[in-house]
This record gives sequence, C-alpha cells and structure tokens, in this order.
Amino acid sequence: MFEFWTGAEDLPVYGFLIRAIIIYVYIFVIIKVLGQRSMVALNPIDFLFAVIIGDVVGEPLADGSVPLAGPLSAAALIAGIHLGLSYLALKTPRFRRVIEDEPIMIIEKGKILHKEMTKAKITVESLLMDLRLQDAIDLREIDYAMLEPNGQISVIKKSQYQALTPDDMQKQAPPKGYPTVLIQDGRIVEPNLKKVGTRGWLEEQLQKHGIRHHTDCFLMTMDEGGQIYVSQMNQRVEHPNKEIFK
Repeated sequence: MFEFWTGAEDLPVYGFLIRAIIIYVYIFVIIKVLGQRSMVALNPIDFLFAVIIGDVVGEPLADGSVPLAGPLSAAALIAGIHLGLSYLALKTPRFRRVIEDEPIMIIEKGKILHKEMTKAKITVESLLMDLRLQDAIDLREIDYAMLEPNGQISVIKKSQYQALTPDDMQKQAPPKGYPTVLIQDGRIVEPNLKKVGTRGWLEEQLQKHGIRHHTDCFLMTMDEGGQIYVSQMNQRVEHPNKEIFK
C-alpha cells in the first residue's frame, strides 16, 4: 500500500504519480522557506543548490525502487545548509565575499579593461552582445560597464548620453506607481475595483474607450496617477475562406 514511499522494483504507475506530487509540493515548500530569489540570473550558490536538489529528488522519480525518505531528508539538509550560508552572507560581509563574487569593472571611463575581460573570461563578441542588450550600441556613449555577481553586465552611460528626466527639465511628472488590475480576461477584479471606484464608473470608463461591456475587455488597469489602460478582447470574424481576429 505504501510502495510509493518505500519503493519497489515493479512500482506501478500510480506510485510514480504520487511521488511526483509529493516531490513537487516538497520542493515548493523548500523554496518558500528559503525565500524569494531571482530566477532570471542565479548566483553561483543558488545554481549549485538547484543542481544538487534536482539530482537528489529526481532519482526517485526515475527509479521506483529508491525509497523516498532518504532523498527527501538529503534535500532538507541541503536546503538547511543553503539557508545557513545565505544568512551568514547577509550578516557577515567578509563571509559574503567568499560565496559571492565581487563585481568586475569591464569598462572604466570609456576605456575597455582588457586584463579584467581576460579575468572574467569575456570575449569581445560576448561583451558587444551584452552591451546591445543594454541598449548601449555605441561604445563612445559608455562611461562604465560592470560584470555583476549574477553574470549580467550593467552599463552607466556618460551624462550627455543619458535620457532626460522630468526633473532635469524642471517639470513635475504625475505619479504612476504600481498599476491596479481592474478587469482581467473579461472578469472584474472586485477587490481592486472597490479601492478606486464603482461598477458604474467602470462601465463609464469602458464606454469612453469604445467598449460596451466589461466582458468585451481583456485587460484594464489604472495607475496611481489615474491613467487608464484598456485592451479589448479579440473578436473572431468569420469569412468565407478564412477567419481573422480583430
């Protein structure tokens, strides 16, 4: 009955399904305990943790004869070590330098530092690609470029090439803040609507944007400055030979 936990040579399909659910929930809880981290670019310690955890908990899903208790216990221990190292790095700056790399300056005052590029093992082609991704195509506009601990390159342009802000132009811009979703996929988000207005106000705003009913609206948001964004639901139009969306 508990073969999904103890393991068996001929573990049935439902046993693997139960194991998959257990492992998914278990890893989900571990991630919640460890705290929110960026999934776009992992630090080396986060990458190491992900690789080891994937290998440890992945074996019971591939081999039905492996008991679950051992891999789950090992995963908990690894998560505890990872949490402890992260806490030490947070509280101890000296220890932080051991597990986290320091930023490396690649470009300083418009000059490319060849020795630092060699140290970071970055080719010219790779540098140019990263600069293009940062909208820094013209090297003459770059003042500083740093290789960050997460592997990404950050760019600081020279003052004369930086975009003007309303403060530079001595103008006061209206606040935008975080946009509030009022309608999503044709459904009104009631808790958010109560914070900004009534249903009648909502329908009035939709009519101003040419939408008769909220079910015809795919997305509607409003920022802190009162600016409203509305996207109409795609409507399918039938034609004799084909159908298009408008």
